[in-house]
Amino acid sequence: MSTYSTLRVPGSSANLGPGFDALGLALKVYLECRFAASEKLTIRVTGRDADHIPATEENLIWKTAQAVAARAHLALPAVDLTIHNDIPIGKGLGSSAAAITAGVVIAERLLGLRWTASRILDEAARMEGHPDNVAASVLGAVVVCAMEPGGTTRAIRLDLPERIDVAVVYPNYAVLTRQARAVLPECYSLPDVVYNIQRAAVLVAALATGDTSVFPAALDDKLHQPYRAQLMPGLNEILRLRRPGLLGCALSGAGPAVLVFHERGAGEVCELVRNVFAMHGCTSEVIHSGFSRTGYELV
Repeated sequence: MSTYSTLRVPGSSANLGPGFDALGLALKVYLECRFAASEKLTIRVTGRDADHIPATEENLIWKTAQAVAARAHLALPAVDLTIHNDIPIGKGLGSSAAAITAGVVIAERLLGLRWTASRILDEAARMEGHPDNVAASVLGAVVVCAMEPGGTTRAIRLDLPERIDVAVVYPNYAVLTRQARAVLPECYSLPDVVYNIQRAAVLVAALATGDTSVFPAALDDKLHQPYRAQLMPGLNEILRLRRPGLLGCALSGAGPAVLVFHERGAGEVCELVRNVFAMHGCTSEVIHSGFSRTGYELV
């Protein structure tokens, strides 16, 4: 009888404002998989947005696992796979990165590759095309990362300071990542690039030290949010929100979810974001669960 393994991968928020494709944060919403080698492929899906997750050979987890095996020139056995998803899909919360991470980890286990977490991150980042979401799913907490031309990902993990907490507000519509990327310009001015480098550096220092005096200015961005605002009604107003306890807001990944930084115990500020969405005719939901200190867990 096959021995089943259980895998849990956190969702994530990327960019955190100015850290485009460089900063990420693991969230306490999870993709859970129970799997074992099998004589035939069987996939069952439950949980949030389960109807958007194929239970066929087109499943992203299975396709990723197959790709890993192909790169390693090994034969991947079929799997019996049960998926329970709690990550909203199409909202900018790292659902595809979690699935890719899961596929890499499942292939690594079934093929006995004995990969380290950094090797798993390299493989997942190559498949995702950028490292921020997968780095958060692999390492947990806050990640600062860069991808080298050869595909190697360099990542440093930071714990979020105790006084800072996060929540997510996401509206009732989805934005395709390719659509959110398509609205970005091919070239940026030097002043805008310098603007973002300064704020990304200050943001990382603030998250490393717990100094909240630089918020909300540390979340300002000129590389992606101003352009993506055309796809997301209310985003500009949300980014300008100010209230005691609210440290600031940032678009989560490609959106339309919004990451809300707030002082611990001040989660009610998320209602300000919901009110803006409502004024633009959108219902929304809040995830108050905060950030995940750990990346994927396999038992």
